[in-house]
Amino acid sequence: MKKIVVINGPNLNFLGIREKSVYGNEDYQDLINMINDKANKLGIDIEIFQSNHEGSIIDRIQQCYHDNVEGIVINPGAYTHYSYAIRDAIASTSIKTVEVHISNIYEREEFRHISVIEPVCIKQIYGKGLVGYLLAIDYLIEINI
Repeated sequence: MKKIVVINGPNLNFLGIREKSVYGNEDYQDLINMINDKANKLGIDIEIFQSNHEGSIIDRIQQCYHDNVEGIVINPGAYTHYSYAIRDAIASTSIKTVEVHISNIYEREEFRHISVIEPVCIKQIYGKGLVGYLLAIDYLIEINI
């Protein structure tokens, strides 16, 4: 069975609470339910992980290597813009990784236009809301992870 890990960074557990005009009204449980429904429909194993701590995210990425995970979907949150440590962790695993952002980071504040994560990912999806996660999963399946 194919295995994908979805990794969410800081503040994503506050979906439905924070900046609804940017992130929408759906909460984190809605996101979990959407992803689990997708996994059931596709017959694949998808694990969802969230942390507000950079080291925990790096530990989970490294564990993906040991667990023979075939694909990662990551929304690093604010770490997108400056975490070379998360970037290096992704690069070191050679696991096909898709970067996802709920909002269109290129239509927001200037600092959000830079992703240090993107160069080590096979695709970046942004501005599609929570559906972006499903598109990332579809892409990983499409490229036959």
